[in-house]
Amino acid sequence: MDTLKALATRKSVREFTDEGLTFEDIKTILTAGMSGPTCENKRMWSFIVVRNKETLGKMAVANGLDASPVRRAAIGILVCGDLDRALPEAPDYWVIDASIAAQNMVLAAHDLGIGSVWLGCWPMEDRVQEIKELFRLPENIVPHSILALGYATEPDLTERNLYEGDRVHFDEW
Repeated sequence: MDTLKALATRKSVREFTDEGLTFEDIKTILTAGMSGPTCENKRMWSFIVVRNKETLGKMAVANGLDASPVRRAAIGILVCGDLDRALPEAPDYWVIDASIAAQNMVLAAHDLGIGSVWLGCWPMEDRVQEIKELFRLPENIVPHSILALGYATEPDLTERNLYEGDRVHFDEW
């Protein structure tokens, strides 16, 4: 799929069919996430791929009401920051690295015909703690977001133009 078409047609999907994802598709999605730019190439992220339906349900509960789509997804990908890889002078860059990885993964999924929705964990401390406990994460690993992925029950490739000219300034405010 053309990059600009992917950007114009990607939508958050919250209802999924029962069809599973292949290992190759999951690997392609993860590779896309790992292919984005990162601060000083520190690659300050780690991922947990969840296929177990019971665990997907627990993820939804741990991350709050808005995370219910992960219950119905074929897989969930927990995107985490790895503080051991963070820059001492700018430790919060992990948030940007994780965000870029997540965006690349939802675009790759879209290109493969797989629907997705991004569900935030960080910086909501209650969600972060619940997810950390659920997965018994080490202290240096911080949950950033959950991607719920699967085939959409109602695929929609309608292009949208989301350009808002009143939010753009050239050369000065």
